[in-house]
Amino acid sequence: MAETVFSRIRASRTADDVVHQIESLILEGVLRGGERLPGERELARQFNISRPILRGALKQLENAGLLLSRHGGGTFVADVIGQVFSAPVVGLFASHRKATTDYLEYRREIESIAAEYAALRATPADRALLAEIMDAMKKANDDNDFDKGAQLDVEFHNAIGEAAHNIVLLHTLRSCYQLLKDGVFYNRSLIYSYPGVADMFLAQHRAIYDGVIAGNPQAAREAVQNHIRFVEQAMNDRELNDERERVAQLRYRQRAGKETKEGKSP
Repeated sequence: MAETVFSRIRASRTADDVVHQIESLILEGVLRGGERLPGERELARQFNISRPILRGALKQLENAGLLLSRHGGGTFVADVIGQVFSAPVVGLFASHRKATTDYLEYRREIESIAAEYAALRATPADRALLAEIMDAMKKANDDNDFDKGAQLDVEFHNAIGEAAHNIVLLHTLRSCYQLLKDGVFYNRSLIYSYPGVADMFLAQHRAIYDGVIAGNPQAAREAVQNHIRFVEQAMNDRELNDERERVAQLRYRQRAGKETKEGKSP
C-alpha cells in the first residue's frame, strides 16, 4: 500500500481533528496548491473516521478558502500559499527594471538565512531530496537542457527553503520562486543559455549543497551570496550584450537603407 501523509485520528475523531491536521500539512508545505486529495472513501479510511465527519471537516476547510471542491472532479488544495503579492503589484514588478534589482538583493539575503538554517536543521529526508535534485541538475547540464536546468534551479532553492524548517521563510520564498517561474523578473532559460553560465550555476549550486550537507552554515550562506551575485552580474552582462546587438542592428539597417538609396540614384 502506498504511503500517505495523512495520520489516523486516534482521539476524539471530530471534524476539528481533521481540520487541524490538514491545516498543518498545508502550512508546513507538505500539501501544495493544486494538489488533489484522495477520494472521500479513501481519505476517511486513512483518517480512520466516518465519512460524515470527513465531509464536515472538508466543508470547514473549503469555507476557510484552503480547499476547493469541483463537482465530479474531487477536492483540491487551494493555491493560497505563495500569493504574497497582488496581481497589480506583480504587474508593476514586471514593468519596472528596479524591481528586478531589488528582488535579487532580497533573495540574496533571505536565501542566505534559509541556507544557514538548512545547514543546521536538514533531516536525512531533506538531504536525500537535495541529492536527487543535484543529480538531476548535473544530468540536465550534461544534456545541455537549459529549460530543465532552469526548472531544477527553482526546485533546488525551494528544497533549501523547506530544509530550513521555518514556515514563514518557506512561504515567503515560495512566493518569490513563483514570480521567478512566471518570468516576472527575468527569463532564466536565456541566462542559462549564455556561454559558460550553466556550468557556473551547477558549480554554485553544488557549493550550496555541500555547505548544507556538511552542516556548515557559514559555507552555505556564503555560497548563496556568491550565487545570487553571479546571477546579478550575468543579467547585467546579458542586458548589455542585448543592447549592443540592438544598436548594431539599427546601424546595419540604416547603412543598408542608405546603400539601397544610393544604388538607385540616377
